[in-house]
Amino acid sequence: MSASRNTYAASRAKANGTISTEKGSVIFWILTSFVGLFLFWAPFQRALFNGGNYDFERSIYSASVWSSIILLLIAIFAFFVYKLKEQKDVLTFLVMLMPLTYVFSLTNAASHYMATNMVYIQMLYATFFILGVFLTKNKLGTSIAAGLLLISGYVIVIFGLLYWLGNGNFAGHLVSWFALMDGNNPYHYRDAVMTDANGLRLTSVFQYANTYAAFLIMLFLGSLFFIVKSLKWYSVLPHALMMVPMIVSFWLTLSRGALVVIPVIFLIILFFLSISRQILSLIQLGLAFAASLVILQKITNIGTELQKQPSASLSWNGWSILLLASVVLAVVAIVIQHFGAPRLERITARFAGKKFTNFVLPVAAIVIGLLGATLLLSDTGLKNILPENVKTRLENINFQQHSVLERGTFYKDAVKLWSDYPIIGAGGGAWAALYEKYQNNPYTSRQAHNFALQYLVEAGALGFLAFIGFVIAVMVFYIRSFIKSSEEKRDMHFLFFIVTISLLVHSMIDFDLSYVYLGAVLFLALGGMLSSSSSAPLRIKSESLALHKAFPALLAVLSIVMFYISAQLVSANSSFKQTLEVVKKSQDYNAIVAPLDKAISLHPAHPDYLLTGQISRIGILLQVYNQMKTQDPSKAEEFFNQAQDLLNQLLKKEPHNRMVALQQLNMLLIKGKQQEALDWSNAQIPNYPWYIDLYEKSISLNIELANQAREKNNAAEFNQRLDNVLTVYKDVQQRIESLKNLPKGQLQGREFAVTPGIALNVGQVSYMRGDYAAAATMIKPYITDQFDDQTNRLLARWYLAAMQKQGSTDQPLFDKLIAKDPNEKQIIDSIAATNFQLK
Repeated sequence: MSASRNTYAASRAKANGTISTEKGSVIFWILTSFVGLFLFWAPFQRALFNGGNYDFERSIYSASVWSSIILLLIAIFAFFVYKLKEQKDVLTFLVMLMPLTYVFSLTNAASHYMATNMVYIQMLYATFFILGVFLTKNKLGTSIAAGLLLISGYVIVIFGLLYWLGNGNFAGHLVSWFALMDGNNPYHYRDAVMTDANGLRLTSVFQYANTYAAFLIMLFLGSLFFIVKSLKWYSVLPHALMMVPMIVSFWLTLSRGALVVIPVIFLIILFFLSISRQILSLIQLGLAFAASLVILQKITNIGTELQKQPSASLSWNGWSILLLASVVLAVVAIVIQHFGAPRLERITARFAGKKFTNFVLPVAAIVIGLLGATLLLSDTGLKNILPENVKTRLENINFQQHSVLERGTFYKDAVKLWSDYPIIGAGGGAWAALYEKYQNNPYTSRQAHNFALQYLVEAGALGFLAFIGFVIAVMVFYIRSFIKSSEEKRDMHFLFFIVTISLLVHSMIDFDLSYVYLGAVLFLALGGMLSSSSSAPLRIKSESLALHKAFPALLAVLSIVMFYISAQLVSANSSFKQTLEVVKKSQDYNAIVAPLDKAISLHPAHPDYLLTGQISRIGILLQVYNQMKTQDPSKAEEFFNQAQDLLNQLLKKEPHNRMVALQQLNMLLIKGKQQEALDWSNAQIPNYPWYIDLYEKSISLNIELANQAREKNNAAEFNQRLDNVLTVYKDVQQRIESLKNLPKGQLQGREFAVTPGIALNVGQVSYMRGDYAAAATMIKPYITDQFDDQTNRLLARWYLAAMQKQGSTDQPLFDKLIAKDPNEKQIIDSIAATNFQLK
């Protein structure tokens, strides 16, 4: 009987093992398929840029839906395979600290909308990390993940070059069925080639050249590794063929920052290679850059012409040049790897095992690189082989050019911001929500251009230390295992190290990781690095199922919660887009608000749905109020009150949204609450100290209230109001003066200057106090002859009245004004006759 039971138990265990293996196998292939779909789909959704409005959010929410499904599959997979055995296994669990710290920061959230979005994004990152851990545990999974990463990258490169070389319509048709295309042209991907002050810049799917340059660094250094580790021609060929297109694309981004960080990233990678591979990497990369420079001028000129005028022959000429250079380089690379690499390996074998041999070549590379940079940047004639736009960008690499100075300002302002929210931060999107309050000058940048500082202001010291500690722990486990492993095992996961280093280093000078696609790739790579690592066993003796199954259970619960939330958010976005479509066809109130109200019910306090979108609920309510206030005042008041209630809700969730603040000001003015409007304006000036409109409104309201006090013969209040005008004006002047102290190369940003409205009001203060000369001097510079503009008419009236009080006139101006409206003479005389002096 006992033997029978043992036999049964053994067969049952075998059967269960088979079932587990089959389930694991099926889930493995589903997970692999998901990675492939994501890597080919996500880049064409503007790389899932976290732009902080409804236009960018749908793709991110869709990715969150799919990642929650994948997290559930991982939970099932982990139920069979996950064991808390080694120290590294703890990190698979601790990745949840990242979304958790963002949940903590919600209590301080400067923008509830953007902060909650970052929680969802951090959950997506955690999912991709765990996905990377489980997917790359075996050689097959690692090979598939690495292959998909490189192949999808090559597709992005080809896509960008299709646009550069005049085949954008063809490229658009290829991807339009799944990509996020230009709303005005369903077969055009917006800004794949963009124009700015530096000229044409290639951006491919990213719509931002600097981030595309960072992506290309990651990609061609990854391809370079696959070239130097291979001896077989068919393994070298695909990667070698893409080196010239990638590096040409890199030059076409015109990214100076990327040029600066390439040596840093490349040197870090060199330290991890054997001396023979270091030499091969230098040779192969040097040849690839040389080949790209040989054809760069022609490709640049052809692309520039094709952006102006399509030409099939010119396009084919460009592709022919690019293809020829690529084939030549590929043949050379294959020859070097097939014949040169084995010989080089034998020659350098004598240095194997000797201390510091792996450091000699990187140090030499630094010296050679500095020499090459000197030759290229100095007046040697070598830089003349470069296209003019590239040469100009290189010549402008210095610490006094505007982009460096502006970034320095961003970083200082970020530190100021963080100092007010030091522990748990101000929530996701804190920089975008708060930077206007802390900015040194009136620049516009919703990104801090530094991942570390942006993370710090969002999640505080607690979240930042959790992230840094996590990355360092993964690095330590990986490097320890790398040192002890065989070359074959090292090679399997080294691409993930290249991806991680490339993205982290470049993100220190730009906002690459605001692209959720790149963030997901980073965490997938970190997971791949941890998967290849070995670590000491945990001192846990318990065999309790609860201990090992708690993590899969947690993942399952989180996946279900995230699926529900993400699905609701996608549905809300769909309803809002439906509203935009209805507005194009109908002006029926009920037809418009039905989908809009559904969107709001699914995603409450969404700033775009309520106020700042193309069509907003508050905006519609105020339109109806304006239409009905004369016909049915009581009914109109109901609509106004509904708008105010929604705005109050929004103010609680988005207390630092400038558009919300200005809308509140507008609604106070609509109801004639001038004192409350003045108090609100003054309260908002510290939050938006570089928006001249708030100063102008504060000054004009003080003038209005001063006139009311004058009519009541309240001299004390009248003079206090005029003093308030001068106090605000003095603040404006001080800020204008401070802008003169900006470094010579730094751009000011938005205009910040005395407006005609401010000049009028300050001139009125001087006039009312009897200083007519000062009034005329203040007002005159702002007068034009455009008398259809009401402010300009007011300026002319008060100036002419001030001149009249001095016994003088400006006859040409007077004649022009009277020609426009003869009644102006009477108005000017009335101003001059009014006694503004109160006792």
